[in-house]
Amino acid sequence: QLQLVESGGGLVQPGGSLRLSCAASGFTLDYFAMGWFRQAPGKEREGVLCISSSGSSTTYADSVKGRFTTSRDNAKKVVYLQMNSLKPEDTAAYICNLGGTYWGQGTQVTVSS
Repeated sequence: QLQLVESGGGLVQPGGSLRLSCAASGFTLDYFAMGWFRQAPGKEREGVLCISSSGSSTTYADSVKGRFTTSRDNAKKVVYLQMNSLKPEDTAAYICNLGGTYWGQGTQVTVSS
């Protein structure tokens, strides 16, 4: 069964950090670029970053550059999103995407004091 499952979300104070994971099953991860998106209530889904199939190339949205990083372990079929210096405006459901086609259900990140 093809499935993407995000985890690691939660409530964090401004300036804090979280590490999200996206676990894939039913896929050979090596062949696919992966992306992280986010969607806040009442807002459109926006791209946060993407990482190439090998992990050698990454692209970040300006809003997260210098604060978020991503990595992947193709053998474990997991993609990670390390979020540092979190801001209230980072509050959203974070959703991973595989190959531009498959979506996970998302994990909620809330940044609030």
